[in-house]
Amino acid sequence: MTRPVRVAAALVAVAAIVIGTLLLTRGGAPSAPGPSVSHPKQFSRTPAQRPAPALRGPLGAHLIRRVQLRESPGGRVVHTLGVKTEYGSDEVLAVVAQKPGWLGVLSPFMPNSHAGWIPADSAQLRVEPYELHVDLSARSLVVRKQGRVVRRITVAVGRPGEQTPTGRYAITDLLQVSSGGGPYGCCALALTGRQPHVAQGWTGGDRIAIHGTSDPASIGTPVSGGCMRAAEDDMRWLMARMSLGTPVRIQA
Repeated sequence: MTRPVRVAAALVAVAAIVIGTLLLTRGGAPSAPGPSVSHPKQFSRTPAQRPAPALRGPLGAHLIRRVQLRESPGGRVVHTLGVKTEYGSDEVLAVVAQKPGWLGVLSPFMPNSHAGWIPADSAQLRVEPYELHVDLSARSLVVRKQGRVVRRITVAVGRPGEQTPTGRYAITDLLQVSSGGGPYGCCALALTGRQPHVAQGWTGGDRIAIHGTSDPASIGTPVSGGCMRAAEDDMRWLMARMSLGTPVRIQA
């Protein structure tokens, strides 16, 4: 081979390398199969790495570790929450807002209807299938499952001067109070809300709840200290279906 031919051959080889490199860089491929590393992006994503689908509907945050509840993302600490409530239930907080890295949640340690904030990595999110809506003027509690009405319940509400506080709340505990016959009936759904107008001399605390009663005739009337009273069969129905973190909306 003469020298000019050798030079031409070398130039052709260099051009082939440059073209091949450009094809690989731009996502193309030479006609002949290349080594497996020439297409690394094909194998860079596994099913486990795919983004989790967005959860739809009301959300609950099930705490997986102790966490500081703050009045704003990164703000002042209001309370330290454990993985159990004061009644021994799992701590599941209704989620009402989200910001990058933070969850806005309802808690009895925040003012009524106000969200507190926890780090998003401190809890596991789950969908809450049910929602409760209380209409104080109608003295009714409407249960919705995935947006559909599944039960209507007549309730007693707070008396004048001790009206049931309106706003957004959530179930914190499902409590088996007694076998029946006591002032709270069989059971109670403790809520995040607190009664701001506690009667003088009352020693039963200020947390509001939905509970049974030993006075069925009071159901449908404004006679309680702020809690909502329901019939035994309605309470047992709720206890069998509601979950911690279920949202509760109370309107006048």
